[in-house]
Amino acid sequence: MKKYIRDYAFLFGLAGVIIALDQWTKEIVRTQLAMAETWSPWEWLAPYARIVNWHNTGAAFGLGQNLSLVFTLLAIFVVGAIIFYFPQIPRQEWPLRIALGMQLGGATGNLIDRLTQGFVTDFISVGTFPVFNVADSSISIGVAVLIIGMWISERRTNLEIRPTEMESTFTPEEVHSE
Repeated sequence: MKKYIRDYAFLFGLAGVIIALDQWTKEIVRTQLAMAETWSPWEWLAPYARIVNWHNTGAAFGLGQNLSLVFTLLAIFVVGAIIFYFPQIPRQEWPLRIALGMQLGGATGNLIDRLTQGFVTDFISVGTFPVFNVADSSISIGVAVLIIGMWISERRTNLEIRPTEMESTFTPEEVHSE
């Protein structure tokens, strides 16, 4: 039981920080900027990076507009799957644990918006890239951490297996006969 408490404390702690930051920044944008209004601290920066109040009824980066119900159900499924799967991940697989915490925080942050607002508030606008938010960033970075972590884990496993395979492939006589 203590293992589950520690596991979930990490997961919900990381996700909680992301959710709090996501909701706090969205609230600032919703209360300080009218819909589609932009703000940049310096005029020269505005073409490259700015804050804009934008309503998104689709997925991250504006994909799948007007599919809010589909993405709400998908987010509920993802949140449930992460909570169910997380205790099964060994502690030494920390990149995977961090990635899932980030994805849980991001999915929950956007889910809160969908359930309370009917849309997701996006506000980070960089160049011509679609407008996004802290939750979207957390999900994307979580996916990158997951991919890199899986690659490192697979590489580590291959390095551990390789010497054993070499030992079993050659007998001492074969190695010295050359």
